[in-house]
Amino acid sequence: MNKTVLIAGVTGQDGAYLSKYLLTKGYRVVGTSRDSQNCDLRKLDLLGIKSDVQLVSLALNDFRSVLKVLSGIEPQEIYNLAGQTSVGLSFEQPVECMESIAGGTLNFLEVMRYLDIPSKLFSAGSTESYGDLDEQIATEETAFHPQSPYAVAKSTAYWQVANYRQAYNLYCCTGILSNHESPLRGKRFVTQKIVQCVKEIKQGLRKELRLGNLDIWRDWGWAPDYVEAMHLMLQNEQPKDYLIATGETHSLLEFVELAFKKVNLNHHDFLISDKSFFRPSDLRYSAIDPSLIRKELGWQSKINFSQIVERMFDDQKY
Repeated sequence: MNKTVLIAGVTGQDGAYLSKYLLTKGYRVVGTSRDSQNCDLRKLDLLGIKSDVQLVSLALNDFRSVLKVLSGIEPQEIYNLAGQTSVGLSFEQPVECMESIAGGTLNFLEVMRYLDIPSKLFSAGSTESYGDLDEQIATEETAFHPQSPYAVAKSTAYWQVANYRQAYNLYCCTGILSNHESPLRGKRFVTQKIVQCVKEIKQGLRKELRLGNLDIWRDWGWAPDYVEAMHLMLQNEQPKDYLIATGETHSLLEFVELAFKKVNLNHHDFLISDKSFFRPSDLRYSAIDPSLIRKELGWQSKINFSQIVERMFDDQKY
């Protein structure tokens, strides 16, 4: 029989790409949404897999809901990609952020322990947990110094997973993900905001691009590459946490420059740095060393920074 996989957050960017990838490998894919009868399936539809994914309702912050779904489906693999995904929004909704990320992760772990089912859990972590690295390069051994409610929640979930792995011998691990993009990114994310705004400027529909702090540096990857790393981690003989990143750091200004170059415009003519968009605190520099996952699992990112901008403009879904 084909393996059954449960993907929490199936309607998001990563959930959609992971579903498509696992379907090609013969998995039965079950995806969760708070309300499966009334959820946004556009990303699954764009990838042509909406009819291939079974949807179930699940409230991550409700232990009984998680218990009911896991006991009924008994998946071999669980990917927890749900919860609040926006750093900026986490400053406005810190309680919801902590409950959806840390609370949801804890419910998965507790249900796995309670049911004692042979499931493997992948938990989506974030390199935001490292905080500002002051131009140092983070590895799996680097200490966390979170600077946002989102990063605090992701750090909490990371330690929950590590604790349950050690205390109860569960197969659970965290993929510490750097920023990763695609045309499926929501419009509130800065990369998609840039791409869409530059397109509208070129069409004469908009006159300027307003952004917050331009002096931020991130490791930006390609989302379809990253979901392959998630799957590889659950095929490992023993559960282990890994950094999932490209190993290259670029500035937001570089992203903007490439976007305007794509449409043969000069960004100086349209770009405005607006302090009203600045966050209460923001890490300036993030550099990541993904050599461990490359060495031990053979994974590395295939799409580079300039190709990411190119593909987002050309709207290549996969």
